[in-house]
Amino acid sequence: MRSVHLSVVSEQSSEAQSTPAVELRGVGKTFTARNSRVEVLSGLNFSLQSGEFLAIVGPSGSGKSTVLNLLAGLDRPTAGAVLCQGEPVAAINTGIGYLTQHDSLLPWRTVEQNIAVPLEIRHVDRGEIAARVHDLIAQVGLEGFERHYPNQLSGGMRKRAMLARTLIYDPTVLLMDEPFGPLDAQLKLALQGELLKLWSARRKTVVFVTHDIVEAITLADRVLVFSARPCQIRLDEPIAIPRPREVHEVRFHPAFEEHYRRLWAALEPPARRPS
Repeated sequence: MRSVHLSVVSEQSSEAQSTPAVELRGVGKTFTARNSRVEVLSGLNFSLQSGEFLAIVGPSGSGKSTVLNLLAGLDRPTAGAVLCQGEPVAAINTGIGYLTQHDSLLPWRTVEQNIAVPLEIRHVDRGEIAARVHDLIAQVGLEGFERHYPNQLSGGMRKRAMLARTLIYDPTVLLMDEPFGPLDAQLKLALQGELLKLWSARRKTVVFVTHDIVEAITLADRVLVFSARPCQIRLDEPIAIPRPREVHEVRFHPAFEEHYRRLWAALEPPARRPS
């Protein structure tokens, strides 16, 4: 009987490990406005395992942000199923963190007060809030700026505060919609490095949308290339660059040029390709 029990436990454990953290099954999404219909997604299928870092690139309007909104439960698919941790996303998905390129810090709150907001909403004990806020402020490099207001911070510091606020309640999945898009190149590299350090320490499942192929290769385990709408996956590219990665050195790795070439070729509209 003992061996049977151990076998059952082993099978259950294996099943839990194989359940994707995120999965889209035949997902379609059509928007209707002013008596016109726009099909953005059509039969979209992909999944990623717990702790995986996935980047998505594609032309503007291809449905990248729509996918994130479906995973967050902010919208519903027209067809197919969206799952998180094996469960259908049927309402606002409280198990995810969502970071966009827009500055959403509350201007009347200090850095530490902004970061604390998600825990206050969840009625977490004050002592625990203070400890977790202190820990994350150190991790994102904002020590000494705890009592500064958003208008007293640089763009990079505001991004760090937003990232800390997103991580404070320990979401299982992190959605990131071009979070470093409007920043200058030097600051973008610095924040990419910070993100990789945090990801290595916490191993969150990440879905990262970007227009920057270099950024996608630098950060991700895999890169999906979306076509123009209605979106199809034109390429699913595993990144063969070992971790840990130094953001300043990734482009010098022997595999980088080949990854870049394949991703760029997949992004080109078919009409532009030589016959």
